[in-house]
Amino acid sequence: MANCCQIRPVTSDDHLTIRHVYQDAIQSQAHLFYSADQIKAWSALAWLPGFLDRSLNEGRGWAAIYKDEIQAFAIRYPLDRLALLYCRGCASRKGFSSALLHQVEREAFLEGQIALRTEASLLSYPLLLKLGWFYRELEIIEIGGIKFQRYLMQKNLS
Repeated sequence: MANCCQIRPVTSDDHLTIRHVYQDAIQSQAHLFYSADQIKAWSALAWLPGFLDRSLNEGRGWAAIYKDEIQAFAIRYPLDRLALLYCRGCASRKGFSSALLHQVEREAFLEGQIALRTEASLLSYPLLLKLGWFYRELEIIEIGGIKFQRYLMQKNLS
């Protein structure tokens, strides 16, 4: 695990902060790959009632803590899927997301998962490739009537 931060389980007390991290990650970093309309639609999901609730309440998550604040988080939901991986813009490229991915993969492996799957944005796609995930196919989705491409990916844990 990287020495970048402390990694601890996400608790229900973290849910509001996680929504802020989600929004910050998109608004501060997505401009390199996405239009202003895409960023607005995507980041608004942080506050859409019900959108993150199931992953937060039923998933298993980890938070990267630095200077007593959540800088990044990762959540599996269902247990064979990386549902969320987001890092504050001011904390990007400091090892937080890599540390979280290693923790998520280790936990999933110890629980008997043989693989993890995810839908990656252009923000997370390069990191996932670097850490051994592989591309399966491209998917087109709509958020608020705006089209997005995302990359269906998988990592074998054996």
